[in-house]
Amino acid sequence: MISALDKKLFRDLLHMRAQALAIVAVIAAGVAVFIAEFTTLASLTESRAAYYERQRFAEVFAVCKRAPKSLAARIEAIPGVNVVQVRTVAEVSLDVPGMDDPAVGQMISVPEDRRPALNDVHIRDGRYIAPDAPGEVLAGEEFMAAHKLKPGDNIAATINGRKRKLTLAGSALSPEYIYVVRAGEFLPDKKRFGVFWMGERELASAFNMEGAFNDVTLKLAHGANEPAVIAQLDALLKPYGGIGAQPRAKQTSHWYLENELSQLRALGLAMPLVFLGVAAFLLNVVLSRQIATQREQIAALKAFGYSNVAVGAHYLKLVLIIATIGGAVGVASGAYLATLLAQLYSEYYHFPKLLYVLPPGVIVAGVGLSTMACVSGAMISVRAAAKLPPAEAMRPAAPGNFRPTFVERMGLQRWISQPARMILRQLERRPARAMLSVAGIAMSAAIFVIGFFFVDTIEYVIDVQFFRVQREDMSVTLFQPRQRGALHEIARMPGVLAAEPFRVAPVTLRVGHRSRQVGITGLTADAALHRVLDAQLRPIVLPPDGIVLSTKLGEVMGVAAGDALTVEVSEGARLTRQTSVAFLSDDFLGLSAYMELGALNRLLREGDSMSGAYLRVDPRLRDSLYSRLKAAPSVAAVSMKDTAITSFRETLAQNMMTITLINSFFAGVIAFGVLFNSARIALSERARELASLRVLGMTRGEISYILLGEQAVLTLVALPIGIVLGWMGAWAFCKYLIESELIRFPLIVSERTSALAAVVILVSAAIAGISVRRKLNRLDLVEVLKARE
Repeated sequence: MISALDKKLFRDLLHMRAQALAIVAVIAAGVAVFIAEFTTLASLTESRAAYYERQRFAEVFAVCKRAPKSLAARIEAIPGVNVVQVRTVAEVSLDVPGMDDPAVGQMISVPEDRRPALNDVHIRDGRYIAPDAPGEVLAGEEFMAAHKLKPGDNIAATINGRKRKLTLAGSALSPEYIYVVRAGEFLPDKKRFGVFWMGERELASAFNMEGAFNDVTLKLAHGANEPAVIAQLDALLKPYGGIGAQPRAKQTSHWYLENELSQLRALGLAMPLVFLGVAAFLLNVVLSRQIATQREQIAALKAFGYSNVAVGAHYLKLVLIIATIGGAVGVASGAYLATLLAQLYSEYYHFPKLLYVLPPGVIVAGVGLSTMACVSGAMISVRAAAKLPPAEAMRPAAPGNFRPTFVERMGLQRWISQPARMILRQLERRPARAMLSVAGIAMSAAIFVIGFFFVDTIEYVIDVQFFRVQREDMSVTLFQPRQRGALHEIARMPGVLAAEPFRVAPVTLRVGHRSRQVGITGLTADAALHRVLDAQLRPIVLPPDGIVLSTKLGEVMGVAAGDALTVEVSEGARLTRQTSVAFLSDDFLGLSAYMELGALNRLLREGDSMSGAYLRVDPRLRDSLYSRLKAAPSVAAVSMKDTAITSFRETLAQNMMTITLINSFFAGVIAFGVLFNSARIALSERARELASLRVLGMTRGEISYILLGEQAVLTLVALPIGIVLGWMGAWAFCKYLIESELIRFPLIVSERTSALAAVVILVSAAIAGISVRRKLNRLDLVEVLKARE
């Protein structure tokens, strides 16, 4: 049996269905974001845990120059070490059919007769390598898919200066490369970088590593002291060129994924709070208006014996129905959005199977959060309805405080039309409502700016990194440091217009208890092809003494210009030297350290040596030069800047478009919800006034101007506020969600982004205005002007 109050409840919902649906849309958007973010978080976390356990992902990683395999027994004897895996790892140049650009492969040795003890591969297609099949390799699934390769196909590789034909036995995935990125880069490039697994005997023979290894991974016993294990491992590897072991937390693939999970957690809480805050405001406004128009009904209900609690519960039910519908739509939408996010993440993070996990706790938390927000927003109005005395409710509400507006008090009314003055009076009489409406619209603009600024930032990073810092066309890296005379050999090659040497030395920097493993890059003082810039993008002339650190490295080490630090060289004679910080430079990637090339050579106590060269080349001879360099026995890798830029843009373009569309939609939902409800409430409150103006001779266009002009003013006031809030949110996003030792983004918001934010909000306002204008056109003048009894 449906009670009388419940029947009234359904009639009220039917009467305010348009406004209720707008609020439902805002609630659903907030819940959908919450569900999608935390479902994706749970899916990635569960998939990672299962993958790590199944494939026996290592917990400690270390590299060295060349160590005897007999050292493995001593490593295994370290207290806390459970499993040791030694192997050969090296980069090779690839010749991929149908591809002219350079490609690089990361070769990893695996046992031919058994599966790896740690970091086991997952075969996606084909089979594991055969013990008696020379030249067979497994290739990363993403690389094979990018080149449409299949098991049985062949590719050519330059391995230690000799060209070899490789046969693809199958495609594989590894927990070590969930995020497949080349060392020193931060975006994956499926076409130009791939991971390959080759039999350990064959790969060791190719790189003269028989009976030796240059890479070791460990699995620790439960409760092992990880720092102590790493310290002892470093001590064992130090005589063999070890450059410092790393825990799993700093392993590149794991670090990227963990950083992504942290961002998901933060965004999963921050974004829904914005939507639900707007929903709470809208419910408060709508319910306040509903109660104001039903004063006589409330009085009658109380006169017939309904208690304050019953009346309050009646209006609370209205709120709960809207919140429940919004929550249900949000859960369904969020579950679907999570599948889209999973597809987006699968472009970057590769699992054998990305488990889809929608925890019940996430659903309960999402719906509960939305319900709490809606109830808290409407509670003031509900309490007002419950406490309203019957006698007072029978009387009309007290009239508003009518007085000249600020503009009229200033004597400026002669320059403002009568309809415009009516708009200003309405806004000034309800300043709280106007400010809350402005806040809601501003938040929608801010959401768009926060979602879109990343595009501006990436364009800026490309400009600075690839055109102001890296001004070379090509870079050549040698297998071993060579004397400076090698530069003249490269410079004389056909197609080379200019060549500058560089030297990279792996070191450990120490200041007190702080330390970091980095590579010092030595450049000539007058380097023009590869430069170091300050915060104003001005070139820094490397001093003859001292070291230049990136700002982030200086922050991590706790040093500034003029401070001393210790440099422990991780190669050659493994010297320990003292130097001082000359400058701090701004950059975007990693932790960087630079020295003048001669100063670095002196620190290493070596002659005029170089690790490679930066080249400016003749575009007409680029391909032939690349082929010649790649075939040179002493050349380890050749990189071309234009291919790096192309890869950079291709990787980001599609995903940025998807994210932009999602943010535009959500921003539009908030703007539409706020503006539509504001306009509908204004129409409900001023229907009698507007009808009177129509009777007095005003046209529909003129009364539409009065009603919608108020919304236009709110929108125009909110836009600059929203863009400023967007700037602040984008800054917080860069500072607290993105900035790390591995990557940093500057805050760049272009005029284009601000203009697009304005367009999205104005279009949403126009749609809301058209909807209200249609209602205004159907205004029944006779019905509205009837006197209330």
